[in-house]
Amino acid sequence: MTSKEYLNQAYRLDKRIKADLEDVENLRALASSVSSPRFDIERVQTSRNHEASFVRSLTKIMDLEAKINDELTLLISLKEQMLEMISELENMDEQMVLRYRYLKNMTWEEIGRELHAGKTTIIRWHEKAIKNAVLPENPIWL
Repeated sequence: MTSKEYLNQAYRLDKRIKADLEDVENLRALASSVSSPRFDIERVQTSRNHEASFVRSLTKIMDLEAKINDELTLLISLKEQMLEMISELENMDEQMVLRYRYLKNMTWEEIGRELHAGKTTIIRWHEKAIKNAVLPENPIWL
């Protein structure tokens, strides 16, 4: 895996966490809604499930929240490792571009405004930073 692929992991993990958080919100809405019995469908069951639907939703919420906590712990560790890698670069402009791009998920235009440089300059600094970046000894892979 390249330095760029390694650095992109944080963005993908962050997106996955946000999607999981949306799922939790949807499950909470489902758990708090009241469902009415359906009389139009005839069902035959041999064993009856006595558990309320909101209880199943709450169980799913708890499982998903545990998964999110694990993902957040991994994201924090990954970002700490990435920050160490970025800090080893000699050029401060290269460091800042990588920090803004991969740790703060900023666009090229936003980075340009922060660093008072044009988009082409930012991209050039980024390319140099990626070439100069050295992967950690034991990188975290997702």
